[in-house]
Amino acid sequence: MGISINIKNLLFDLGGVIMDIERQRCVEALEKLGMYDAGLFLGDYVQSGPFLQLENGDISAAQFRNEIRARVAAPLTDLQIDDAMNKFLIGIPVRRLAQLRHLRSRYKIYMLSNTNPIMFRTKIPECFQIEGYEMNYYFDGIITSFESHASKPDLQIFRRAISTLNIIPEETLFFDDSEKNIEAARGLGFNTHLVRPGEEFYDFFLNQDSAK
Repeated sequence: MGISINIKNLLFDLGGVIMDIERQRCVEALEKLGMYDAGLFLGDYVQSGPFLQLENGDISAAQFRNEIRARVAAPLTDLQIDDAMNKFLIGIPVRRLAQLRHLRSRYKIYMLSNTNPIMFRTKIPECFQIEGYEMNYYFDGIITSFESHASKPDLQIFRRAISTLNIIPEETLFFDDSEKNIEAARGLGFNTHLVRPGEEFYDFFLNQDSAK
């Protein structure tokens, strides 16, 4: 679709759009700790069990770690569990951060992420610092699932983004790599763009410029 002249805001998913992720790395790390059924709870887009409870903010990071310890019957340290969880995250290519900085000169930039407090307060901020800036430097506002007590594609988190960020869906372009999330956002009036495997979010703007 062509970008509307009314677009004022860009709303980005994090994992799979800005940050490279790999579910299997996390599954294998948890299995090494003794949680052999980790793959049943971890998905590429949606989690279940204690992982979903953590992502939805229904349990704290401390409660989650205790859940993992109970399931493996082993005296794991907080660091061991956190490190295994962070294996989900690979990193952020510098070119994507550069594109975010460039786009901030034209639009308001926001993040809407299904994430959890363990990743969001440890590895994720580190990944954003590769250019020397803090994570908040790249965004005008950030909405997370664990703070919203709802995960995409639940409409509640999109409504929280609308009210908290004070954005109008029709003036906002939402980027995500999940078709279900895209469909949910579109139902509330957002302009949307699905970032498919092998694509970059900024390809959208390059294609727009070449079409002029």
